[in-house]
Amino acid sequence: MTKKQLMLREIKRNKVAYAYIAPFYILFLIFGIFPILSGFYISFFRWDGLGPMRFQGLGNYINLMQDRLFWLSLRNTAFIGIISHVPILLGGLILAYMLNLKVIKGKNIFKTLYFMPLVTSSVAISIVFRNMFGFNFGTINYLLSFLGVDPIGWLIGTGEHIRTAVIIMFSWRWIGWNMVIYLAGMQGINHDIYEAARVDGANHVQTFCRITVPLLKPIVLFTLVQSTIGTLNLFVEPFILTEGFGGGPNNRGMTVMMYLLSRAPQGGTLFGYASAIAYVLTIIAMVVSLTLLRISRDDDKAERKRRRIGGY
Repeated sequence: MTKKQLMLREIKRNKVAYAYIAPFYILFLIFGIFPILSGFYISFFRWDGLGPMRFQGLGNYINLMQDRLFWLSLRNTAFIGIISHVPILLGGLILAYMLNLKVIKGKNIFKTLYFMPLVTSSVAISIVFRNMFGFNFGTINYLLSFLGVDPIGWLIGTGEHIRTAVIIMFSWRWIGWNMVIYLAGMQGINHDIYEAARVDGANHVQTFCRITVPLLKPIVLFTLVQSTIGTLNLFVEPFILTEGFGGGPNNRGMTVMMYLLSRAPQGGTLFGYASAIAYVLTIIAMVVSLTLLRISRDDDKAERKRRRIGGY
């Protein structure tokens, strides 16, 4: 009996099982694979969504590389992502470590408070922060006045402070998510390791730096990749803060996702151009993710080599 006949016989024998899993694959093909392939196809055409499609070849990609607004939005996104990762990752680690201590009481209350921003509507949060960053009656400028600081035009003027406002709101919203992930990872660490460290005289800072962080390295890498992808998709917060696709004065608050949606379908009809932007972002996300994974593997190899040389 040939391999093909054996395969057909196995399929026939397990047809009930295949019938149960078929809906998932059918839906995945329709709503997953088909949009990916069709988007890539559209990126080679000039299309307004209704009229005939005009083949552009690599024209959309070439024009994109020469587009000043695209590079500006990409720089804005990179700046917001890099700076906001410091409080999101480091703050999440510190909060998780504190909640993991046995001396902390009411842990569930703190978990709820820190995680609440994530389950709250992004639109509602953005509207609240927009009022907080107001020039004349904003809460932040009001508090700064007690320190003798003149009112700051967070969302007006030349736009130099818009990215700072986005970073503050973005970090506040997502620090709780990382905290929950890190806390789950810390609870999986054997407490005997901490006990041994305390017996050797290690304090909390040494325990955190020498034990907790190294053991959480795979989880930190996961959150770093996830945060990078999330940063490339940043749209709602800066869109509402700056009240439009332009990103405020001098486009200082325009993210790359805002620029994509301003081309199509929300702000324009350049569907082919928007598809090209989407695939460039996909390549960037893949390159960053693979680079982080490569760095992590190299560090692991170096650590194993150091241990072999050290004789343990």
